[in-house]
Amino acid sequence: MATYPLKMEPAYRSVVAAVIRRHGRYLVCRRPVHKRHGGLWEFPGGKLQSGESLADAVRRELAEELAVEVASVGGVCYRHTDPENRFVIWFIETEIAGAPLPEEHEEIRWCPPSELPLLSFPPADEAFVRRIVTAGSTAAHSIR
Repeated sequence: MATYPLKMEPAYRSVVAAVIRRHGRYLVCRRPVHKRHGGLWEFPGGKLQSGESLADAVRRELAEELAVEVASVGGVCYRHTDPENRFVIWFIETEIAGAPLPEEHEEIRWCPPSELPLLSFPPADEAFVRRIVTAGSTAAHSIR
């Protein structure tokens, strides 16, 4: 006779992180102190809503967080699974139109790859930063 778990494990929740690059610099944002990972830097984004695609989530999150329009959404350049919190974070190549404003962040900054390791990031973003640094100053699509 087969045995089954008494309760189902909750599914992983998808989160998008926009990888925005201009003139060799990456856009990173400092999280508000009162939020999880408060004060740490991150690539902007957030949780997908029910039925939302990765591209739709990037567009919505960047409009909310940075008051910008998304010019284009590219491919996934990195994926990180956080088993403790049951998240899958999708790092998505993204181009924006206009100048971003820190609507939900303490601060935003354009950083060359060499400066990213000097900032403190949550674990998923930190893992992605290590990949950027390892790849050097090449385009995000080569980081996959």
